[in-house]
Amino acid sequence: MESYFLDWANLLLRWVHVITAIAWIGSSFYFVFLDSSLTPPEDEDLKKQGVSGELWAVHGGGFYHPVKFAVSPPKLPGHLHWFFWESYSTWISGFALFTVSYLYSASTYLIDKSKMDWAPATAIVVALAFFVVFWLLYDAICRIFGQRKNGDAIVGALVFVLVCVASWLACHWFAGRAAFLLVGAMIATAMSANVFFWIIPGQRTVIAQIKAGEPVDPIHGKRGKQRSVHNTYFTLPVLFAMLSNHYSFTWSHPQNWLVLILMMFAGAAIRQFFVMRHGYKLGRNGNPLPYALVGVAVIVGAIVWMRPAPVAAVSGAPVSGAASASPASAGGQNDYQSVKAVLEQRCYLCHGAAVQMKNLRLDSPDSVKQHAQAIYQQVVVQKLMPMNNSTGITDAERALIGRWFEAGAPTGN
Repeated sequence: MESYFLDWANLLLRWVHVITAIAWIGSSFYFVFLDSSLTPPEDEDLKKQGVSGELWAVHGGGFYHPVKFAVSPPKLPGHLHWFFWESYSTWISGFALFTVSYLYSASTYLIDKSKMDWAPATAIVVALAFFVVFWLLYDAICRIFGQRKNGDAIVGALVFVLVCVASWLACHWFAGRAAFLLVGAMIATAMSANVFFWIIPGQRTVIAQIKAGEPVDPIHGKRGKQRSVHNTYFTLPVLFAMLSNHYSFTWSHPQNWLVLILMMFAGAAIRQFFVMRHGYKLGRNGNPLPYALVGVAVIVGAIVWMRPAPVAAVSGAPVSGAASASPASAGGQNDYQSVKAVLEQRCYLCHGAAVQMKNLRLDSPDSVKQHAQAIYQQVVVQKLMPMNNSTGITDAERALIGRWFEAGAPTGN
């Protein structure tokens, strides 16, 4: 029952997390587009009010005319909409999901003993430290270098180095799947912290100054804008890190840390193209297409580099290099008894009579037949199971299960 309720918690939290993330990312993308597309107002009355930019747009059968005030409007409206619950809800639901999926079962999902054989409590503390330490270092970089000459370029370079170091450490300390997710959650935490510690407090200060009739200090808007821009560049790298857990060929690669860095870099470069393209249309900056081309080139290069080596055809014999004592060396290539021997040695620990993780039991022919498709997908195609290969399944055994499934998954029943 514990596994059943955990599955429900995972599903519901994932649902909430995706919904709130869509809302947050959508509003972020919209306001980046809006800032890039604003043009000086033509109406003299708008100019007198202090409007610095306007945009005319059509959507959903209606026309919209948003305007932006350079520092503050002449008068605060009765109702002012704030954009922060999208960020907070995304982080809270994401952290809850990370806790349920990884921290709660750290020994299974977070720890890879071939990399670091530490206690679950230690692994949890180190994982949480990634969130805190990255934010403190990133925030210090922004404080120290953000307002200097060429500050944006300096901050961008230093944060890139920081992300590279964090990616290398995560992939050498944790299971690959968890490492990718941890780096994504680490960056997402910094994004939400930008909202909580800088963007919203700065906006509250501006509003307080307006209400008190004091001159508005523009530094608050500049700092908030800087962190908001950082967040938009973080978005695509975070999304890749989160989605990659469904594709084992990324995080199971021998140089998985480099795969993660390359793909996140490509995402940031492609995001740069979308940030600048609206300004390019208005003649404010050069053609940003090279950024997109660089991002695509990095992705194509990664695809070519990571392509699997050709595998020689196997006809009943075990794959070269497999241990002679492996169950894959027994019986014919479609023999259920050979498959059963593999399942017994590699899978019964978590899916047998004593324990049925994910409510899945593989110690009976009927159950194996019922879940043959899932076994094939998880063991042969995606190579997700056994988790972190904790039971040491071999390539020969995976190939045996693959041939058995392709032959119709016979069980003799």
